[in-house]
Amino acid sequence: MYDRLKGFRDFYPEEMSARREVIDTVETTAARYGFREIGTPHLERTQMYVDKSGEEIVEELYAFEDKGGRDISLTPELTPTVARMVVAKQQALSKPIKWVSTRPFWRYEQVQQGRFREFYQTNADIFGSTEPESDAEILAFAAEALTDLGLTADDFEFRVSHRDILGGLLRSFDADVDVRDAIRAVDKSEKVEREEYLGLLSDAGLSYDQASEFADLLDRGDLDEIADFGGDDVAAAVENLQNVLAAAEDFGAGDYCEVSLTTARGLDYYTGVVFECFDSTGEVSRATFGGGRYDDLIESFGGQPTPAVGVGIGNATLQLLCQRAGVWPEEALSTDYYVLTVGDTRDVASRIARDLRASGNVVETDVAGRSFGAQMSYADSINAEYVVIVGERDLENDEVTIKDMESGDQTTAPVDDFPGESDAPTYEDYE
Repeated sequence: MYDRLKGFRDFYPEEMSARREVIDTVETTAARYGFREIGTPHLERTQMYVDKSGEEIVEELYAFEDKGGRDISLTPELTPTVARMVVAKQQALSKPIKWVSTRPFWRYEQVQQGRFREFYQTNADIFGSTEPESDAEILAFAAEALTDLGLTADDFEFRVSHRDILGGLLRSFDADVDVRDAIRAVDKSEKVEREEYLGLLSDAGLSYDQASEFADLLDRGDLDEIADFGGDDVAAAVENLQNVLAAAEDFGAGDYCEVSLTTARGLDYYTGVVFECFDSTGEVSRATFGGGRYDDLIESFGGQPTPAVGVGIGNATLQLLCQRAGVWPEEALSTDYYVLTVGDTRDVASRIARDLRASGNVVETDVAGRSFGAQMSYADSINAEYVVIVGERDLENDEVTIKDMESGDQTTAPVDDFPGESDAPTYEDYE
């Protein structure tokens, strides 16, 4: 026996049925907003991630040298890949560019609840607009995807912040602050005790008193006070945040948004509005997913300056939220018809199965030469709604038998008229 690798998961048919329903719902919502599906490679050059995040990122990657001597990695996220794709065809692409993709990613990191080494994520991005409406549309899409899954405003909240507010406030202190390290400290603020948080801010260059003042400003979240304290750059960022929230209100996502300036997002490429989705009850302690604006990334990849904003919805953490709220789909197989054969009836049974499938039904029939009882047991195990019994004796009377598996009732139907004009014939049609 071979053991499964740590941090990787198997999904059996019942589990995949629920996962597929959720993914299809999210992608259908994205399609209604005009996001167009793309396909992306699972391998990229390791240097792309090093250039974006530094040499230390390699420790978190599935990185290796291929047979051609190239340093490559399994993709840990989508944003660098889509940035590369935009740069490759930038002049030919109509703006705004709106792309969506659902696929697996890989990171070599500590396995914990909702975090695996192979994980699946739906990414939706808009390139080419600096307007608050583009940020708001990302928020609206994400909110509508969740409500389409059956969640409500009582189940989740978007904690919305702005990286330029954080950076501007930090630079307004009379201190030699490493803004990058300080924002990373803010990103950890909900996970550590206050003294440790202040210590991290002090390590980034603030004095203890400055760190305490900065933390208190963020905790109060008074945007007018923050705009006055931080000067013109912070005031402009505050105005942008307020404009995004106003647009989100108009787009139907306002009820799900709240200002939370301790929401920072740890990745360095974020430049403006950022947000994370949380379980409103607190039972799922980690962020369900997040996103934000990254206006400088395309240019850093060698392209023309191109603003961008996006969201990545992780399947594992979304599952935790949906299960907590009781809206995760039932993990069960679903079959419309099982066509059961008794004796030498394969030709007729196959014709019936083909006709039912042609109408869009999920249909199984015997491929293992099983007995009547074994076929009935199998039909029950796959949750067949109806069993169509095609037996030699039935055919002698030019009939087939239709059995409703839930009620146990059964009746006969003329074989030449089944399934006939009906796309989904039922027991009731022939009783």
